[in-house]
Amino acid sequence: MQIKKAAVIGAGVMGSGIAAHIANAGIPVYLLDIVPNAVKEQGGDRSVIAKTAIEKMLKTDPAPFMHKKAASLVTPGNIEDDLEKLGDVDWIVEAVLENPKIKHDLYQRLEKVRKDGSIVSSNTSTIPLNVLLEGQTDRFAQDFCITHFFNPPRYMRLLEVVKGERTKQEVIDTVSQFCDVTLGKGVVRCKDTPGFIANRIGTYFMQAATNEAADGGLTVEEADAIAGKPMGLPKTGVFGLIDLVGLDLGPLISKSLLSTLPADDDYRRIVRQDPIVEKLIAEGYTGRKGKGGFYRMQKLPDGKRAKEALDLKTGQYRPSEKPSLDSARARGLKALVSHPDKGGQYAWRVLSQALTYAADLVPAIADTVVEVDEAMRLGYAWKFGPFEMIDQLGADWFAERLAAEGKRVPELLKLAAGRSFYRVENGKLQFLGTDGEYRDVERAEGVLLLSDIKRASKPVQKNGSASLWDIGDGVLCLEFTSKMNALDADIMAMIRKAMEIIGDGKSGPYKALVVHNEASNFSVGANLGLALFALNIGLWPQVEQSITEGQMTYKALKYAPFPTVAAPSGMALGGGCEILLHSSAVQAHAESYIGLVEVGVGLLPGWGGCKELLIRHTVNKKRPGGPMPPVAQAFETISTAKVAKSAFEAKELLFLKPTDGITFNKDRLLADAKARALELAKDYKVPEPVEIRLPGPTAKVALEMAVEGFALQGKATPHDLVVSKAVASVLSGDETDITRVVTEDELYALERKHFMALVKTPGTIDRIEHMLETGKPLRN
Repeated sequence: MQIKKAAVIGAGVMGSGIAAHIANAGIPVYLLDIVPNAVKEQGGDRSVIAKTAIEKMLKTDPAPFMHKKAASLVTPGNIEDDLEKLGDVDWIVEAVLENPKIKHDLYQRLEKVRKDGSIVSSNTSTIPLNVLLEGQTDRFAQDFCITHFFNPPRYMRLLEVVKGERTKQEVIDTVSQFCDVTLGKGVVRCKDTPGFIANRIGTYFMQAATNEAADGGLTVEEADAIAGKPMGLPKTGVFGLIDLVGLDLGPLISKSLLSTLPADDDYRRIVRQDPIVEKLIAEGYTGRKGKGGFYRMQKLPDGKRAKEALDLKTGQYRPSEKPSLDSARARGLKALVSHPDKGGQYAWRVLSQALTYAADLVPAIADTVVEVDEAMRLGYAWKFGPFEMIDQLGADWFAERLAAEGKRVPELLKLAAGRSFYRVENGKLQFLGTDGEYRDVERAEGVLLLSDIKRASKPVQKNGSASLWDIGDGVLCLEFTSKMNALDADIMAMIRKAMEIIGDGKSGPYKALVVHNEASNFSVGANLGLALFALNIGLWPQVEQSITEGQMTYKALKYAPFPTVAAPSGMALGGGCEILLHSSAVQAHAESYIGLVEVGVGLLPGWGGCKELLIRHTVNKKRPGGPMPPVAQAFETISTAKVAKSAFEAKELLFLKPTDGITFNKDRLLADAKARALELAKDYKVPEPVEIRLPGPTAKVALEMAVEGFALQGKATPHDLVVSKAVASVLSGDETDITRVVTEDELYALERKHFMALVKTPGTIDRIEHMLETGKPLRN
């Protein structure tokens, strides 16, 4: 069975978000909700709730829709007038109030209209599946499961799937495959237990972390400094995360868990009602969505805003202070929990409880440790799952410390004595099963991970910033390995080495190149630290040489006799975007954020970015006629540092070509890119240079006047004028005229000329220094 049309019932934040993400994948979806009583009594739009939800999502940031056009695939309606329309959908997602009676009544109505074999799932996070099925027919039960999305559905990768005793296996396989491949979710099979996996462990962790902060006399800032990046958790920390999701959500999840958890579950021991939190919620301090939470922003008399933090003892706000804990700088989890200061003691108290709790829950909540670790990484954005953390501490060390403190050692931890929960054997990642035997971690069909290849082989070539890997079938993969994948001379050298190894793509063992890595970001651009060092000591020839080398390397890649497929995910900015522009094709993860952002540091794209974007606008068949529109469109994109917030937006901005591919599941990106490279290699033809004619000085003056107009309105700073005029000079062709053809090499020369002029200005140096110090652009 295939899912070609879907429906979501319940247009709240979760339901509407699920509908939006289904539409992101190109699937038509109905979004239904109730008819409000006021409308029934007074008249009006009976589908107002669903329509309002769609309108709100179009204005929400971060956006639930990957592109505005996706909203047209969501059809609003209501469950009184439109339920029969669901007779032709393949999958119905229920996302209504967490009230079993409301759900039961809805299911009985759905059973009368849905077609044979259609799947019905609940997005519940708190109600057991067997409770949901009370009073339902066998036909309904066979097609029913739980699909628990995490909020926001577009961005959070975890999808917990729960199968009932009567659920057909085909239903689970169909919905799992669809959510994996089409929606890009990390599908984890869970057992029908309270809170499933992620919320069961996540709720316990949050409670332990808040308890120990209060009991240990830590401030919220100190707790967040430890229970954040040092633990491999989101940088918000625990209190910042509670503010983000909402203080009012915690008590609801806790109440639901307590109603279904076993009597001896350890969560019952640590759960506590906090009068301070109850008071905050009652007064509207529900976190970022309310007036504040554990943190809040206060307006000062001078109009500026200051951050305040809650005192956990008094419940009063005070100015937020930057914590100074030595333990927060500890390297590695073991060093953190062994540190003698109060931060290290706090880390141990929290993790010793949370990791013990997780170990006690396998196999009750999931068959293996793999599902548990996957759920916490994807659902709570932990860098490492609980059992990966135990391996970092050492299972024996962890067990011995628990025992030394008179604490119980879980049976699963005893089983790992002398071993670890994960190991690499014959190049294969393996996990320790609950029977004490190791098994291979299986990958789904169509999943190819660079991390697996790296375990099983050695690089073909390697230097300080990049590696080349043989990913099979005659395809090489170029991996960036520098900090934040910033581009430098070593990466350029490795690109040239890849071209040398592949050669003509026919006579040797290799025929194509894929550019890919599994870091959070594909590349944030050139290494600004190295650039600033060179600028501060006046190494102008070296700076110009690095620009020339980058241009010539990218140009050689573009015109190589073999195909290059770039496979980005996360940010591909500046030079990272420029390598995409010079590749034969791109297979992008849907959540790719692509842009030429150099103006933010007072520069312009100098490795062919201006040239390539200008060419794309020139050959774009949808553009208006005449020589000026391509120049103006490229200028607007570059001078305002536009960043595409999805691969779909990247196509609209021409950072991606119409023929470039989009992959929703990040784990499938490398396999898709490799397949694209092999397809191109069959009869690859080197691209022909594009001849362009540029309008020259008249266009340059027109663009400069436009920027000066923005400056008069206060929308452009003095140095914005300097940088924008340099961009205008390059894109207009400078002193050329419309009668002559401008070559790529001439455009490269213009990029170099104006790039070098900009790096010598104090305004640009100030922007680079400010970006390196703060991570934010300077408006000078």
